Amino acid sequence: MRWVASVAGVGYLRPAPGTWGSLAALPLGYFIHQLGGFGLLLAATVLVFGLGWWATKTVTQGDDHDPSWVVIDEVVGQWIALFPVSYGAGMMGVEIWRLWPGWIAGFVLFRLFDIWKPLLVGWADRRGDALGVMLDDVIAGIFAAAVAIVLAGLAHGVLM
Repeated sequence: MRWVASVAGVGYLRPAPGTWGSLAALPLGYFIHQLGGFGLLLAATVLVFGLGWWATKTVTQGDDHDPSWVVIDEVVGQWIALFPVSYGAGMMGVEIWRLWPGWIAGFVLFRLFDIWKPLLVGWADRRGDALGVMLDDVIAGIFAAAVAIVLAGLAHGVLM
């Protein structure tokens, strides 16, 4: 379970293990999208959420509820932040890397919301349990995806 929770040891990288976890999510998300598009990325996100919740609950029993080396939650949140990119590439029938600004926005916005913890992100983090560990990143990913969609709309509809 430590291997799962740390994403094969990525969580032990320093400094900023959460950022390393988010970075590790990018090539994994790309690979999953290439294999099966948005549908497979969505399914993998749900599966990894469940596995991550279980692993986090197992490795944190009686310890700190959110040790820095647990980064499986960052993978889930980062993938959610990339949903608009994956869905958009599939909808437009283009290679996912053609939407590179969305990759950058998704990464930066997810890290921003995960570190800042506004509103519901902070609420989930304060739960103090394994579900809260997973949920704060899910919500940060949703916030990042929503802002990325707005930014893409502005870039394509207003600024161009």
